[in-house]
Amino acid sequence: MAIENSFTLHISVDCVVFGFDGEKLKVLLIERSINEPNELYNDKKLPGSIIFNNEDLDEAASRILTELTGLKNIYLSQFKSFGNPGRTSNPRDILWLERTTQLKIGRIVTVAYTALIKIDRKLVFNAADSSANWYDIKEIAKMQLAFDHNQIIEKGLEHIRHQVNLEPHLLFELLPKKFTISQLRIIHDVVHQTRSDVRNFQKKVSQMPYLVMLDEVEEGVPHRAARLYKYKRKNP
Repeated sequence: MAIENSFTLHISVDCVVFGFDGEKLKVLLIERSINEPNELYNDKKLPGSIIFNNEDLDEAASRILTELTGLKNIYLSQFKSFGNPGRTSNPRDILWLERTTQLKIGRIVTVAYTALIKIDRKLVFNAADSSANWYDIKEIAKMQLAFDHNQIIEKGLEHIRHQVNLEPHLLFELLPKKFTISQLRIIHDVVHQTRSDVRNFQKKVSQMPYLVMLDEVEEGVPHRAARLYKYKRKNP
């Protein structure tokens, strides 16, 4: 039996960028608009790009995030490759990608990364036909994203949960520089899909040597202001 091999293969990188707004875990999506003579439709996708010939995968992921956010030194972790031939079966997705890259796209294998950033950091994103916006991860489960990006986000969350079990300090990549114990508990529970007992959690974090209690409290809140903390990084 002859093996069909007449396709153009491209390698891309897609980034699942997680952020935390103090209550909900969110993912950064690109909203794209495509104008056709008789139609206008919008779509949403993960930040990503075809890799350049002269860059490796990690460089490509860092480039994408710097172009998208204007930020550097972002936590990045490669977690899985996606290469099902059906992931490029939607002609709308291919049309947008071909117009963006000026390439003829036959098939794409993408390497996925997770990224953790502080959601209060200003994004720098300039594009005439698209915008970058944060979405609640629970809302995303009800959306139909481009390509197989729903699956990539689901696998990305599983990866982050595993990494946090190994390196609990990664949660602080999502928190603001000054945070409350309540915020720490909420992001812990969202990532682990659990519900912690408040008193037990307070006792647990009081034993963390890298948590520093500040002589400051929340400002401008409609409830009793909570004590603020910061994360003290370990010396290398």
